[in-house]
Amino acid sequence: MFWSRRVRGTSPCPPRFVSIEELMETAKGVTNMALAHEIVVNQDFEVKPTELPEGSLERRVKEIMRRAFWDCLESQLNEDPPSYDHAIKLLAEIKEILMSFLLPGHGRLQSRIEEVLDLPLIQQQAEKGALDIGLLSHFVVGMMGSLCAPCRDDNIKKLKEITDLVPLLKSIFSVLDLMKMDMANFALSSIRPHLMQQSVEYERAKFQEFLEKQPNALDYTEKWFEDTVKSIRESKADVCGASSEPPSSLALQVHNQAYLRLLRWDHAAEPFPETVQMDLIRFQEMQREVEHLVLLSSILLIVYTTTGEAISGLPGLMDKLKNTVDVMLADLHSPTFCAHEAFATIGEKLCVELRDCLSQHGFPPFSADDKATLLGQIIATTQPDNAVRKLIESRIESYLLASLEPSHHQTHPSLPGGLAPVSKELKELTVRFSRFVNFNKLVFSPFYQKILQKILHK
Repeated sequence: MFWSRRVRGTSPCPPRFVSIEELMETAKGVTNMALAHEIVVNQDFEVKPTELPEGSLERRVKEIMRRAFWDCLESQLNEDPPSYDHAIKLLAEIKEILMSFLLPGHGRLQSRIEEVLDLPLIQQQAEKGALDIGLLSHFVVGMMGSLCAPCRDDNIKKLKEITDLVPLLKSIFSVLDLMKMDMANFALSSIRPHLMQQSVEYERAKFQEFLEKQPNALDYTEKWFEDTVKSIRESKADVCGASSEPPSSLALQVHNQAYLRLLRWDHAAEPFPETVQMDLIRFQEMQREVEHLVLLSSILLIVYTTTGEAISGLPGLMDKLKNTVDVMLADLHSPTFCAHEAFATIGEKLCVELRDCLSQHGFPPFSADDKATLLGQIIATTQPDNAVRKLIESRIESYLLASLEPSHHQTHPSLPGGLAPVSKELKELTVRFSRFVNFNKLVFSPFYQKILQKILHK
């Protein structure tokens, strides 16, 4: 038996027993829900062959068994007269796989496969010593070439170059495994638009089943909304001196502000909300992207405000400076990244490029005072409370919030000042952020509505 997590609240609930059977059934439901979610939201999702760890016991056993099988086949074919028991079983398996690749319009190919790989006839030929396994194998290779995706043409070409029978059969099965992966991924891409329509109801139903078995499965989600409401009311109190926002009006802001908070989440200090747990890695990636864009934009804004009109409008300079900073921020989230040292290096590099650019266009040289000022301001952006950094961060967050408004579901909101150099990256990030948020809202809106009603009417 297992103990469930204690439900949050002022009056603790008695712990609930959960059987192993319930736990396994719940885990299965969550796994299926996560898989369906991944297929829908991840456009790059694809089936890949399983790679066993190098040197693992399972891999060694598998390799030994395969080697024994192919050695047995080779010894049977080398007998006098040859024995075709293993070979016929392989041909039957190959025929079954080829038939599984056929589409409704492949009637002629189906007839051809049935005609050539006629297993009773092959068995009779083997008994009479008239079976030509090599000829059948080459037919199989030709049929694979007709059915495979274009990306497998090179694999088929290599099969045609193999002359020894056993290595050819081994390679045929390897390529058939790849073709099965291709077929599975083709099927996924075909059903994705239809799965999108059903996935909202499916995920919601699966989560409801999970919630019935684990009534405290929304604890962290409830705290997420509570903290968001508290943050909104405090910010309004700071501005207006009092927070008199009616619950109906406040609820309109909470959803989008809550999602925005996920992009500055302290993962070391607080568990991620349950309802967005399946997108945890994606939100972490977007959080890192936001920080990268904030620092990149802050540095470029400092360069242009410090240097003044001398460099404004110079063709290609902005892209050159942006690429320089972008490359040097590539390891921003690496454990070994030293912010002060890296930003000092960025400042020195930009000063060299600015000096060369000013000299090339006939402007006065970059003075020592200008260099010291620029270096100091760039290094200062390593501090989270830096004024320029906070300004850019606020503008990016405002842009992301605006993208969640219903009026901007089809078009991008207007770009705030100072973000033009990163407009392309910011728009791409905004599209992904909006897609994840809107899908999550569709799935979990009934649960969120109940939580918000409870919070706002306390």
